Amino acid sequence: MLEEMQPGQRLARGVARHLTRQHGFVSVEEFVPARGLRVDVMGLGPKGEIWVIECKSSRADFQSDSKWQGYLEWCDRYFWAVDLEFPTDLLPEGTGLILADPYDAEIIRMGPEDKLAPARRKVLIQKFATHAARRLQALRDPGVAGVAGVSL
Repeated sequence: MLEEMQPGQRLARGVARHLTRQHGFVSVEEFVPARGLRVDVMGLGPKGEIWVIECKSSRADFQSDSKWQGYLEWCDRYFWAVDLEFPTDLLPEGTGLILADPYDAEIIRMGPEDKLAPARRKVLIQKFATHAARRLQALRDPGVAGVAGVSL
């Protein structure tokens, strides 16, 4: 399975593992907080905190991302996840940094906190829960996935 994953998906896997093991978060990959936006990993913490992590596998991948600033209004903290080979000096100041591989990750620089408004947090948590439940249902009953519009 790991061999079939794209480089960014491998990073997302390590990030999700780290968030769960070290911070008590749950996460979903390829989450859509609003029309036109798709974050690589959205983490939901034990106190309702919401983190967005964008996984960049190369310089070209990073330089082609023109939407990342639009993600800032959908999280309490924002991070980039990259591998050890990535030129981290390209990453903007004032954002978090996670070094990752397919098996784990480490937060090198904590993203600054900018708390979401309570109403937006409530909507995002409900959307997160619905998305996660639909993915689980699609795994359990793949015939429902196409009807519900769920992708794994």
